[in-house]
Amino acid sequence: REAERDQLFDDFLAQRGALVNGTVTRFEGAMATVNLGKVEGVLPKSEQIPGESFRVNERVRAVVLEVRKQGTRVRIVLSRVHPDLVRRLFEIEIPEISERVIEIRSLAREAGYRSKVAVSCIDQKIDAVGACVGVRGSRIKNIVEELAGERIDIVRWNDSLQVLVPNALQPAEVEEVILCPMLGRVIVLVKEDQLSLAIGKRGQNVRLASKLVGWDIDIMTREELNEKLDKALEAFNSVPGAPADLAENLIEQGFFNFDDLSVIELDQLAELAGGLSEEACQTIVDFAEVEAERQEREQAAQKAAAHAAGVTTGRGGKPAVQREVAPAAPEAGAVAGSVETPGVDAPKVETAGVDAPVGAGVDPAAETAVPEAVEDSQLQPSADSSIATGAAESETAEGKAEEIEAAESETTAEVSAEPNTAEPVDGEESLAHGLGAESAEVAAGSGGVSLKPHQGDSTGD
Repeated sequence: REAERDQLFDDFLAQRGALVNGTVTRFEGAMATVNLGKVEGVLPKSEQIPGESFRVNERVRAVVLEVRKQGTRVRIVLSRVHPDLVRRLFEIEIPEISERVIEIRSLAREAGYRSKVAVSCIDQKIDAVGACVGVRGSRIKNIVEELAGERIDIVRWNDSLQVLVPNALQPAEVEEVILCPMLGRVIVLVKEDQLSLAIGKRGQNVRLASKLVGWDIDIMTREELNEKLDKALEAFNSVPGAPADLAENLIEQGFFNFDDLSVIELDQLAELAGGLSEEACQTIVDFAEVEAERQEREQAAQKAAAHAAGVTTGRGGKPAVQREVAPAAPEAGAVAGSVETPGVDAPKVETAGVDAPVGAGVDPAAETAVPEAVEDSQLQPSADSSIATGAAESETAEGKAEEIEAAESETTAEVSAEPNTAEPVDGEESLAHGLGAESAEVAAGSGGVSLKPHQGDSTGD
C-alpha cells in the first residue's frame, strides 16, 4: 500500500497545476469530493468560484493545487479559482496557444468576476487577440461558460510600459503615462469623465491591470497631479539639512509624501541629494518617518471625528432632519367661505346646479388681511363673519340664477316651476329657486315640451 501511495503521489505531484476532470461523488459540508479515477480529490469551498454549486454525479474541471501524503492515502486538493485554470482552458480551446504560436505573457484573475489575459504572437500576420476571441466570440464563449460567466479581457502585450499600461486599462482612455522606476510605480493621467471607468467597480480594473503589468498604478487627473506636486514641494522643502535641489529630484522620481520618502534606500537618497553623507541621509529618513507617523495619526483622528459627527448628526451617517415650527392654524370651522390661510387649503363650496369658483364675489381685502393676522396668532374669526361670507356667496349665486331665468324667459312663452324645498346648506340659499331643479314644463306655441334635467348633473344648462 505504501508503494502504491508513493506511486500516486509522484504521478499527481508531476501534474500540479494541470487540468483534471472528475465527477462529484459526495459533499462534506460545503467541501465536494471528486472522483479522479484511481484516487479522490477534494474541492474546498474556498477553492470554488463564488456563486457556483455542484450536484452529485456532475462532471467538474479543476486544476491540481496541492498534493500531500496523509497516512496510507494521498490527499489531492483541487482548485477552480487559481489563474492556471484560465491558462489551461485557453490552451484547450485555442489551438494556436497549444502550438506555441500565441503565447500568454501575463494573466491576472479575480475568480467569478473578471480576468485579464495579455497575449502576444511570434507571427506578425496573426492577430493574437482575434485568434483568442474566435469568430463571433465562439472560442472565448466556451471559456466564459466554463468559468460560470466570468468576464475575460484579452490584452495585446507590449514590452514597453508606455503601451502596455493603456492596453491593460481598457476600455478607459489614457492621456499620459509617467514611469517612476525607483518606486516601481506608474502614474496614469486620465480625463475626469474617464476616471471612474479606469478605476473600475471597487477598483477592480486598476487592480487587475496592476497585477498584469507588475507595477503599481496610480490613476489621477492632471489637476490632482498638480495639486500633489505643490504639496510635495512644500513638504520636502521643510526637511532640515536637505539640499535645495533635493525636493525637485524626489518629485521627479515619484515621491509625493513622507511615507514614500521613509522607505527609500540610503544610497538612492545620497544619489538624489548630490553625494550627501550617510549620516545626513539617515537624518532625513528619520525625519520622514516621524512626519509620516504624525500625518497618519492626524488622518486617523480626522476620520474618527468625521465618523463621530456622522453618528451624532443623524442615523447611518446622515444629518439629522431639522423641522421648522409652522404658525398655528385656525381651528376647523372657524373661518368659512373662501378665506385663504397659509398652509391651509381653502374649502370649495358646492352649490346646486352651478359650480361657483372659490372666492367669487368676495372682497379681496378680506383675503389679503388674513396672513398678517395669522402670523400674529391673533386670528379670532367670529360667527358673524362666517354668516356674512355665506350671505355674500348666496347673493352672487342668486344673481347668476336671475341671469339664467331672464335668458329662458326670452325664448319661452310660459314657465311653470315648482319651488325647491331643500334646506340651504351653511346659511346659503338654494340656487334652484325659480329654475325648477326637480322638474320643469315649458309650453311653446300650441305644443308642450317637457324639460327634465339629468339626474346627478349638478351643472345647469
